[in-house]
Amino acid sequence: GRSPEQQLAVAQAAAEQAAAQAAHAPRASRFRIVDRVPSLDEVDHGLVLDHEEYKDRLKKQQKRLNKLEMEMYQARVPLVLMFEGWDAAGKGGAIKRVAQALDARAYTIFPSPAPTKPELAHPHLWRYWTRLPKAGHVGMYDRSWYGRVLVERVEGFATPAEWSRAYDEINEFEHDLVDWGAILLKFWVDVSPEEQLRRFQDREDDPAKQWKITEDDWRNREKYPQYKAAIDDMFRLTSTTFAPWIVLESDDKRYARIKALRIIVEALEKRLGECPAS
Repeated sequence: GRSPEQQLAVAQAAAEQAAAQAAHAPRASRFRIVDRVPSLDEVDHGLVLDHEEYKDRLKKQQKRLNKLEMEMYQARVPLVLMFEGWDAAGKGGAIKRVAQALDARAYTIFPSPAPTKPELAHPHLWRYWTRLPKAGHVGMYDRSWYGRVLVERVEGFATPAEWSRAYDEINEFEHDLVDWGAILLKFWVDVSPEEQLRRFQDREDDPAKQWKITEDDWRNREKYPQYKAAIDDMFRLTSTTFAPWIVLESDDKRYARIKALRIIVEALEKRLGECPAS
């Protein structure tokens, strides 16, 4: 452990780095941004869903999604679902509940591991251009092209020139996807620092979950100010009118899963011109 003085020094250094990085971010986007940009400071960490209601809603939403997916397939509509969020926020669990409702042949889950040498030799979006769902299929992204303005920005894997340019490169990419006819939903899976700590400790203490926790996870907690500044800039610069960010309040994972399913179902109903199921 560290002494209080050391902890204070670490926190001060983190805050200074966060401010320095934020100074490099563009002032504005050339794309239209929504009027109400999400803010981490406004997330309601108290939203919960009781177990019985969760089971009931999960069944209904998954059944509805399964039916809509068949229609989406026939209409050749591509569905792009992107999940970003804090470590241990519950991205994987949310993706799993969506996948359970779909035909196994209809979807692909794309993780975002560190780029390979051939990928590094291309523009950063190239590896995502080559990982898109076919028309009528679903592509789910467990982390995404936003790595450039999150982890690569915070850890210094991208230069300030590279990541500051990336916001509108990403907006352009997403605009192309929407023009192609894709339904694009971008979820930020949020969890309070206190609940994240509880989940980290839970993982440390449970042999079946220890593989989920690494030194990097603990280290990233100390970089909270840098990540928060990066997320604020990401929301501010990429919450476009055609691809706005949606926050999934995930202190209660059940609440977040049902919200994600409901939003996906509503987006499909809207596109397919259906009346919502009662």
